[in-house]
Amino acid sequence: MAFLVFYVPCPDESTARRIAGQVVERRLAACANLFPMQSLYWWEEALQHDNEWVALLKTPPALEQRLEQALLELHPYETPCLLRYEVRANPAYEDWIVAETIQD
Repeated sequence: MAFLVFYVPCPDESTARRIAGQVVERRLAACANLFPMQSLYWWEEALQHDNEWVALLKTPPALEQRLEQALLELHPYETPCLLRYEVRANPAYEDWIVAETIQD
């Protein structure tokens, strides 16, 4: 069984913690990993260099749309990056992700 990992850059640590905390608390994601990064990108016709924080959120495919909607509501960026990857892990870990999230 595959699951999804959402990659979500945030402007700072407190925002990443707030967003991750809310989606995990709502059981839209089983867990979150947070780490700092440096970003280089074009925005409003200027090259930007920023320090950001990334949240990696793990969720079953059935919650993809609900998690995306929550992230769009919680994220402060005008155009947030909400990448998702389908991944596999050891069966016990995959079962844990399902067990720790909302079951419809």
